[in-house]
Amino acid sequence: MTARIYRPAKTAMQSGKAKTQDWVLRYEPEIPRSIDPMMGYTSSRDMKQQINLSFDTREAAIDYAERNGIAYRVIEPKEPKRSRVAYSDNFRYDRKMPWTH
Repeated sequence: MTARIYRPAKTAMQSGKAKTQDWVLRYEPEIPRSIDPMMGYTSSRDMKQQINLSFDTREAAIDYAERNGIAYRVIEPKEPKRSRVAYSDNFRYDRKMPWTH
């Protein structure tokens, strides 16, 4: 019964930073998923996969895991690269690459 402690990344459907500041504790699967031969549904008997606990800080999540005897691993977040380019820079007369259609 191991758990992952991580900060979720921004999804492609988000423009803001909603739900990316909290730390999440999620259990890793213990039992592999199985495919129903008749319908093709993917199912699992592992109920701990449904548990997602969110914490304000990384230390709070680690403290919770240690108090409850949960083996864990911390995944550090990757900070996105910030490259801001203005739309008007596409039409500058001194741009480095030639403008084509």
